[in-house]
Amino acid sequence: MTASAGSVLCPPGWTGIVVLGGAALVTVPEAGLVGPVRRALTGCLGEDGVDLARLSERLEVREVLGPATLAYLDADEFVPCHVGVDVERLAVGDRDVSGLVAGVDERDADESGLEEVGSGVWVVREGGDVVAAAGYRTWSGVAAHLSVLTAGEFRGRGLGRVVASAAVADALGEGLLPQWRARPEASRRVARALGFRELGSQVSLRVER
Repeated sequence: MTASAGSVLCPPGWTGIVVLGGAALVTVPEAGLVGPVRRALTGCLGEDGVDLARLSERLEVREVLGPATLAYLDADEFVPCHVGVDVERLAVGDRDVSGLVAGVDERDADESGLEEVGSGVWVVREGGDVVAAAGYRTWSGVAAHLSVLTAGEFRGRGLGRVVASAAVADALGEGLLPQWRARPEASRRVARALGFRELGSQVSLRVER
């Protein structure tokens, strides 16, 4: 466990917990929370993640984000998606991508993290408008954290899988390990279709100081 105000595991001021293969990485926003959080987590962590019910009995948790699954993909497990849809690569911050983000529910936009990617953005258009997009952030020079977003009225048509496939292919070409974080089952299905395997979980907590 470490104190890190700028941790990428969670929003600023929150506590982030990642569980992979029975091991846990925990960050708290300030040193004063290290002891209380460590004591509260004793007996609440397992290979399947955090037992939030037990944790809430030991720690004053004001808000929770998650839990979400964490899935990973090796190059030889990748199942590319080619469905005859034209995919275009745009630069980060392109106004057409910003238009997609602005046009969806704020919670969906925040969940996708699309505005935080550092790669290019792979998109599909409909009538000139971007209706699906994907990119990734590089973590510690090793992992490519995927961000995928589809306009509400175009979901269920496989477009998220198409743009995600393009982003994954680029990440693998850069020698990175693709990582997929998901809460909704629909997002988890897209990841599994591309060959991702769920290996852990992540949860963020806003803890009462």
